[in-house]
Amino acid sequence: MSAENPAFWNLPLAELQSRLGNSFAGLTEAEAKERTALYGPNALRVQHERLLLQYLSHFKNPLVLILLAASVISATTGDITGFAIIWTIVLISVTLDFIQEHRASRAAEQLRRAVAVHATVLRDGAPIEVPMERLVPGDVVILKAGDLVPADCRLIEARDFFVNQALLTGESYPVEKLTAELPTPSNDIGDAANAVFMGTSVVSGMAKALVSRTGSAAAIGEIVDSLDTAAPPTAFELGTHSFGMLIVRLTMLLVLFVFLANAYFHRPFLESFLFSIALAVGLTPELLPMVVTVTLSRGAMRMARRHVIVKRLAAIHNLGSMDILCTDKTGTLTEAKIRLIRHVDADGRDSRQVLQYAYLNSYFETGLRSPLDNAILEQGDVVVRHWQKIDEVPFDFERRRVSVLLDDGKRRMLVVKGSPEDILRLSTRYATESDETPRPLDDAAHQRIQDLHDSLGREGFKVLGIAWKEVPADHPHAVLDDEIGLTFAGLAAFLDPPKKSAAAALAALASSGIGVKILTGDSELVTRYVCNELRIKVSGVLNGADIQHMDDAVLAGRVREANLFCRVTPAQKNRIILCLKAQGHTVGYLGDGINDAPSLHSSDVGISVDSAVDVAKEAADMILLRQDLHVLHAGVIEGRRTFANIMKYIMMGTSSNFGNMFSMAGATLFLPFLPMLPTQILLNNLLYDFSELPIPMDRVDQEYLAHPKHWDTRFIRNFMWVIGPVSSVFDFLTFYILLKVFDAEQTLFHTGWFIESIATQVLVIFVIRTQGSPFASRPSLVLTATSLSVVVFSALLPNLPGAAMLGFVPPPPVFYILLLGMVVCYLCAVEFMKRVFYRWFMRPEYA
Repeated sequence: MSAENPAFWNLPLAELQSRLGNSFAGLTEAEAKERTALYGPNALRVQHERLLLQYLSHFKNPLVLILLAASVISATTGDITGFAIIWTIVLISVTLDFIQEHRASRAAEQLRRAVAVHATVLRDGAPIEVPMERLVPGDVVILKAGDLVPADCRLIEARDFFVNQALLTGESYPVEKLTAELPTPSNDIGDAANAVFMGTSVVSGMAKALVSRTGSAAAIGEIVDSLDTAAPPTAFELGTHSFGMLIVRLTMLLVLFVFLANAYFHRPFLESFLFSIALAVGLTPELLPMVVTVTLSRGAMRMARRHVIVKRLAAIHNLGSMDILCTDKTGTLTEAKIRLIRHVDADGRDSRQVLQYAYLNSYFETGLRSPLDNAILEQGDVVVRHWQKIDEVPFDFERRRVSVLLDDGKRRMLVVKGSPEDILRLSTRYATESDETPRPLDDAAHQRIQDLHDSLGREGFKVLGIAWKEVPADHPHAVLDDEIGLTFAGLAAFLDPPKKSAAAALAALASSGIGVKILTGDSELVTRYVCNELRIKVSGVLNGADIQHMDDAVLAGRVREANLFCRVTPAQKNRIILCLKAQGHTVGYLGDGINDAPSLHSSDVGISVDSAVDVAKEAADMILLRQDLHVLHAGVIEGRRTFANIMKYIMMGTSSNFGNMFSMAGATLFLPFLPMLPTQILLNNLLYDFSELPIPMDRVDQEYLAHPKHWDTRFIRNFMWVIGPVSSVFDFLTFYILLKVFDAEQTLFHTGWFIESIATQVLVIFVIRTQGSPFASRPSLVLTATSLSVVVFSALLPNLPGAAMLGFVPPPPVFYILLLGMVVCYLCAVEFMKRVFYRWFMRPEYA
């Protein structure tokens, strides 16, 4: 059999092992390398696009292709110089775009690899952690609760092993997997009880498995096209697309107008066509994808230095626009250093028996151990060697308990640990430390235990209920129906002290316009205690039992005010998040548990931590390397900084650049010649683009970072209509001065307007990069140096050798004096209109 056999689970295990050529001790590193060469990486899609193809893809802009084709036609008519200049300028522009975007993409990929999911595999006889893509057929992997299954595997060993395989089969409940051979061969993976499949997740238990199929040969490879659908576009992605389409529509209108006007005045067809296409290239925001990618990548690298790893670049904007953060309290508001402080019986007395039952349950359960289990197991003086585990009912978030069936040779009993409310509800008797004889759990005893539970909660203790039940000696399995008629043993009380830094972090989030909602499985009493310690004002409380009886309309009204959600299940967390999103909020969710994946997917930005289970890390958009809200707040600020710098490019494109191109279109109506040669337009565009390359590194005003930022197409459109015409007014003033003061002929006109156009387009960045005074907001040194260098180079260009080939002549010295005055007046006019615009747009009816 080859590793691609679709029914590997039907073969006897020994035969499968033989055909894969391995031992149950796994492969050696040398064997793994050989098999990697044979089977390829363990990835559903391997994309190794060559650099040349990546480079050529940057020529896919139809306008650039039309321009290059037209320049070839121009060369056949004898204009070799124009052909060479156009091709040179286009090649330089495309190369700059490619280099910047390629570097940014590589940097982002390296960050993603830093938090890639790993698998535990036996290599050279020892377990090691390797990236999932390095697995090969014949490897032996070790799986535990919370792991993603890294490949299609046949089970070698399994202990209480349950897997969620809804991704492949649609089954909503976990399925138990066993090592036994199938009684009847079947090609249906739903019948493959002895196999696990890539992309599914381990709910509980442990297993050792033989990798049988990897990469696209895995079962998930057959449906990868339906699974690998792109994530819904974010508001930012939709916004940049709509902005691009707005500019393209305006560009087409202007280009059509210019071409028809030139045709009406009987100007040379080829020259008019080249001019129109060059004008379209100048107007098209072809740098927008590169600026977005580079800015997001630089933002991701800055966030990495602040201990936040970004897996999906587009989520950076969502983090910056987040106005509600949903989080559990453990590890974020508390220290996550849980200690078992008390173990008491129904009378409130310390009970060694309660500790023993809790210890046995935690010791023998095979699901994902919680910090509470670890705290119990730190009490190492409980003897377990004479106990034998028979079976288990794994923990799930709906039942909120775990049961283990044990036998010590004298008696067989079910030991249950879980939510105190549920344990009490399922108990009919109780026993105490002083009297182990079970007594009926009457109303008085029930109320006494409830009061004990509440008093512990008010002191900040997280409480678990412990119960047991004797069963017949031949009772073979533990099932859900066994969890009734329990004998209540007592309560285990844990303390997780509030995190000292959390209060300051919460205050920082609040000052940045982010509301925090706590979604926890803990009781209301414990959660209120933590909130009181951290000075969190409780605006409203909802409990899971209440949410269960609410429809979405009622829940939507309640989640608006409440900020504590206690005893909630993962499904209820998901409902809360969806309700908040439906109200227009940008919602972040911080989770690290095995059942947090749905909420991480549903939120606008899913956040997990490096210590989270694989399922949560895979679903998250970002990974915190430190579970600290200060780290998250720093990431929020970087997200806003990144968005601010992208907006600077867009606002430049909608102000001076658009105004200049609009002026160029209008000038064709009264000038007897083209207002600028096609090669000059392209050179103008190249220099303008070069000046914008440092925008991702620019500083951002603190005032801008203080509140969530959302994409607003109306804001951008209004900004264009208010600021863009200012540029056109000064362009037409330049036309008047050139024609009337200098009596400019065609070449001098082209030269003068080229210099003025570059100066206004580039220098306006210092005005529009801040909502305040440009003198109070310092730009980055790189942006300043690049912008001024481009303006100086453009002013000196007509005086340099070879300028005549570009159609330039040296302007008279007095022109530079007038130019300086016009540029200063232009920048002052833009600053005035900018202030008017923000005063108008920030009015309540426009805010």
